[in-house]
Formats: sequence, C-alpha cells, structure tokens
Amino acid sequence: MEQLQRPPAAPPGTAPPPPPPAQPLCCPNHDGKVMEFYCEPCETAMCQDCTEGEHRDHPTVPLRDVLQQHKAALQLQLDAVRARLPQLSAAIGLVSEISRQLGERRAEAAAEIGATFRELEEALCQRRAELERDLEATCAAKQKVLQAQLAALRQGHAQLLSSLRLTERVLERGSAPEVLLVRKPLGERLAELAARRMPEQPHENAQLDLAADPAPLRRGILALGALVTTSATAHQTVASGEGLRQAVVGQPASLSVTTKDKDGQLVRCGSARLRFQVTGADGTPAEVEVLDNRNGTYELLYTARGEGELLLSILLYGQPIRGSPFRARALRPCDVPAAPDDAKRRVKSPGGGGGGGGGGHVRQKAVRRPSSMYGSGKRKDNPIEDELIFRVGSRGREKGEFTNLQGICTSSSGRIVVADSNNQCVQ
Repeated sequence: MEQLQRPPAAPPGTAPPPPPPAQPLCCPNHDGKVMEFYCEPCETAMCQDCTEGEHRDHPTVPLRDVLQQHKAALQLQLDAVRARLPQLSAAIGLVSEISRQLGERRAEAAAEIGATFRELEEALCQRRAELERDLEATCAAKQKVLQAQLAALRQGHAQLLSSLRLTERVLERGSAPEVLLVRKPLGERLAELAARRMPEQPHENAQLDLAADPAPLRRGILALGALVTTSATAHQTVASGEGLRQAVVGQPASLSVTTKDKDGQLVRCGSARLRFQVTGADGTPAEVEVLDNRNGTYELLYTARGEGELLLSILLYGQPIRGSPFRARALRPCDVPAAPDDAKRRVKSPGGGGGGGGGGHVRQKAVRRPSSMYGSGKRKDNPIEDELIFRVGSRGREKGEFTNLQGICTSSSGRIVVADSNNQCVQ
C-alpha cells in the first residue's frame, strides 16, 4: 500500500513555501472537462458541454466573473459574523461573572445559615444550663428544709423511744422503792414528751415541674429563614409612567417598574435588587425612593431640584433595564400646561328647544348606574400587565370624551368602539 510522504519541513529562519496553485475543478458529468461557467438559476458551476446540454436554455456567465461577487458576499457575511465575536465575548464574560457571583453568594448564604443556627444552638445550650442550675438550686433549698424537719423528727422520736424503754424497764423490773423514787421525774418527762408539739406535717412539697411549651419554638425553628431571590432579568424588565417623560420642580414624580424573567413572563414576587438614580443637567443627584409592592412591581419616586433635562438610570442586579437610561425634563410649576376643568363644561340638550321656551344649554345630571361587567373592585396582584402603547380620550361629555365606560371592542377595519352608559352613546 502506498504511503503518503510528509513534505520536508522548512529550515529554521526561512519563510514557508507558497501554497500550491489551485487545481481546476473537473465536471462530474463530463470527464476531463473543466468547469469554467456558472448557471445563475441553478447556482452551480459547469463545463462547456453542460452549457450546450441540460443548461442550454439557462443564462450562463463565465465562472471567473461571478467569483469575485460571491467572494464579496461571503466577505460581508464573514464581517457580520466577526462583528458578533466581541458581543459574544462580552456576554460570556458577563454571564461568567454572574455565575461566579452566584457561587460566592451561595457560599456566603451557607455561612450565614451555619452562623444563625450555631447561635440558636448556643442559646439553647445556655438556656438548658440555666434551667439545670435553677433546678439544682431549688431542689437544694427544698431539701434543706426537709432535712431540718427530718432531724427534728428523728430527735423527738429518739427521745420518745428512750423514755418509753426506761419506763417499761422500771415497770417490769423495778422494786417498789425504785418505782416510787422515779415515778415523779418519769411522769413529768412522759407528760412533757406527750404534750410536746412535733413538726409532723411536711414543711415542703415535692413539686419540681418544667413549665415549657416547645411547640411554638419548634414551629418557629422549622419556619426560620427563607432564601430571597427572583428570576427577574434586566433586559426584559420595563418601566412606564409620566415620570419617564417629565417632572415638576419640587414635586414628587413617579414611575413604575415591572420585572420580567428571561422569557418575558411577569415576576410575581418582590425583593429584587433595584437601583434608581436621577441626575440633573448640572450633575446634581435628585432625591429618590424605591417602593417595593411585593408583587414584582416597584414604584419609583424622585423630586427634581431644578429645571432642565434629567437622566434617569434604573439598574436591576447591576444591569440597565430595557430603555435605561431614560431622559426626562423638569419643568417649573408655571410652565406645566393646565388640565381642562371638566366641571365647567356644558353640553347641549339632546332635545333642542323644550317646553317653556329657550332650548339653550342645560347641565345634564348624571345617573348612577351599576358598575360595568368588565370592571372589578378587587385590587389586582400585579396592577401593571404590560407596556402602555397609547392612550386615547379623556373624562367629559364631548366627542372623544367618556364618563362611564361599559364595553369596548374592535371592528374588522381596525376601529375601536366604546360604549358609554352615562353619556348614553357609542363612539
């Protein structure tokens, strides 16, 4: 079997030999024929015989003419792919950093768990030692009282027994003179012992009970601690509200942030690490406040100190949310356009002139109607379901104004149809 010979290596310090010239491609359908033409409809190279055969009705061009065009197209695609490399490298670095931080937080949380429960164990051991000391001290005090009583009772018992034996011996063995001689002292002794009051009732009791209900503590320990985290991602989280567009100097402006996960689904829990910063045109930071609604939404408040352009930066876990930083404008109170006063609006009577003359303008009294079937008095868990696309209409009784919407739908032509019960119309 023929062995492939590796070409000899170039001597050190010399340039490598140039690559061999490219060999022309032979047509697979016609042996020995070189493919020198290109069929644009079929997007394939071919030889002279192919142009006269199956491709005779197709427009063909020399292969060398389209080569540079295809090379240029490939070069554009290659440049587009190469331009993605820095982005992917940055993404790899960012995800790797978050993974590293997650590992560090896991180690820190494990250390916190260990420290917390070690403190509880130490507290339990300390309390156990205190109860045991109290037990020993209480038992010793009770025993002291009982032992003193026992000593007095034993002493009295011994005295009674001694006098009893002496008297019995005198009565049994004593002569008449001896009995007469000891009758009086023995009688007095026996009378005194019979009348002596002894501590016959216990001076202490044997109660030593432990008044402790471990059930609440056990439940508390079993429920102790919780891991706080969310699945929110910055690139899917959105902000909305008037505070993104403008603010009034010296007055609080607000906006809302709705957190979402990587798939764009709403996050239903709070406690995300949200950072809010507002900078004025002169670089002065504004006073800000972040309110956690505990349902995945956050209310952000800020107060502009001076008029001009504001830069609003919202970071979630150190990354800017969608659209951040935002640009808003702070206006003086006198520059804010006044809202229309609905209370001063008047409408024409639907009937024109009525009885009594003078149709004129009359104020139509609104009739309170039941709430709409589409409305709900209950507070939603997440008041912000998505981004506001656009807003139409205002409160009032003129064209394009509403007072009590009862239904809304769209027509096939794209019109939005709204039913208003208080205005008694459909717009």
